[in-house]
Amino acid sequence: MDTVKRPDKRAERSRRTREKVIKAARELFVAQGYGATSLQEVAERAGVAVQTVYFVFGNKRTLFKDVVDTSIAGDAEPVATMDREWFRDACAAPTAAGQLRAHVRGTREILGRVAPIMPMIAAAAANDPQIAAQWPAGPDPRYTVQHAAAEVLVAKPDAYPGLSAGTAADLLFGLLSPELYLLFVQDRGWSPDRWEEWACATLTAQLCTGARAGTDAPAHGGHASGPPEGSR
Repeated sequence: MDTVKRPDKRAERSRRTREKVIKAARELFVAQGYGATSLQEVAERAGVAVQTVYFVFGNKRTLFKDVVDTSIAGDAEPVATMDREWFRDACAAPTAAGQLRAHVRGTREILGRVAPIMPMIAAAAANDPQIAAQWPAGPDPRYTVQHAAAEVLVAKPDAYPGLSAGTAADLLFGLLSPELYLLFVQDRGWSPDRWEEWACATLTAQLCTGARAGTDAPAHGGHASGPPEGSR
């Protein structure tokens, strides 16, 4: 029995060590910047030897990317956003309004973790070409996620008639962006709850028929007029 349990205990210790280092690195990167933070400082804050940090992550750039990836996912599990339970549950909602409620709620959780580190990511990428290369030019992964959600949403009975997946994805991508979240929550002092209510009401007004959206229709007597359709 001991030989069976011991590897599990080692794996659990390794997981906890990894989480401690990532948490410490995130705190230091946000507080003093990527460039000004040494792995020695990260190790001291995490309560581990600096050799352990090198052994687990190899170098600071790899640790930085793991900090970003973990902030997006909420954990260190290698599971893509579209395979996450919250995303699948949102897509499984029987109505577009219900999907939007769950989708905005799940996105809010991600933005609460990611938005505060956006300035740190931008600064690190601007000063380190190898950091920038970790996110190569091409389709934004966020848009890929929003388009997948949009394809499911437009097929639901209360989706606005004639709404294309491309237009729905554009609206999800824009209104649920980290930049807009920061503008309202950080710059304008909105609470995350208020932002969530606004985002849900606005998207419901644009993407769902008013009669079917029901209580999800925009406040203050607004009516869902639907989004302007482009070429997509």
